[in-house]
Amino acid sequence: MSNDPKHLVRTAALKPEDATRIRHPLNPKSEVYLHSLGDRVGMQRCQLHLARLPPGKESFIPHAHGLQEEFVYILEGEGKALIGDVEVTVGPGDYMGFPTDGVTHHLRNDGPRDLVYLMGGERTKFEVSRFPTIGKRAVFDGQTATFYDEATAEPLPISAWRKD
Repeated sequence: MSNDPKHLVRTAALKPEDATRIRHPLNPKSEVYLHSLGDRVGMQRCQLHLARLPPGKESFIPHAHGLQEEFVYILEGEGKALIGDVEVTVGPGDYMGFPTDGVTHHLRNDGPRDLVYLMGGERTKFEVSRFPTIGKRAVFDGQTATFYDEATAEPLPISAWRKD
């Protein structure tokens, strides 16, 4: 047992087999291995993950956040990031920040070795995300993601609720 304080994570000692395998259920190419650094030290309001994306795999699915800001900082490897309508090559030292401005983003590893990065951001009770490539929106409540088809959704302005 280590004598290290609980607020310290020695990432070099993390075993790949202890990572949590995450995949987006609507993208068969999605496969990310995460070590939740924030959870390990007891953080409640923000999250930080050490992520490993194998060659030929994708992070999740192109998406934009409605409530939670997110960032990605590349540590090792090389990949392609979709930011809005532009795809760029990213590598060690590159930082991407995604405020809640509606810009879609996605990460893909088309290189020969793992793409390793830090991924973090806010941790709120609810999140609303948009998935434009599949025409859906989702509401996350911490336990469940409920997807809505944008083509059949019925937007109703708040003004329709008022009777003046």
